[in-house]
Amino acid sequence: MPAEFLTVLTTTDSAEKAEALARGAIHARVAACAQISAPITSVYRWEGAIQTEPEWQVLFKTSTARYRELEAYIEGTHAYDTPEIIATPVVQGSPDYLAWVAAETAKEEPGS
Repeated sequence: MPAEFLTVLTTTDSAEKAEALARGAIHARVAACAQISAPITSVYRWEGAIQTEPEWQVLFKTSTARYRELEAYIEGTHAYDTPEIIATPVVQGSPDYLAWVAAETAKEEPGS
């Protein structure tokens, strides 16, 4: 049975871009919350060369039902050609907190 809730991770190259991604996702209601951690150091291979860069992590909390919309939002808004988007199921959580996530990511009814 799939999890009802997910944490979704992405990274970007500045605090301003991280906050813009976070605020946009909350505004669109595709995430209930986003936490920004930084700076981190990412080491990776890109276009044949090993890169070391500072990045800012953004961790979104969302419902599984809104994941595809959150993924599309990140892909459409992100400055990277291939942004990191990794979803992890929430297997346990405070019922009150998860009810809040569900309410904040619920699609609004027309006219509400």
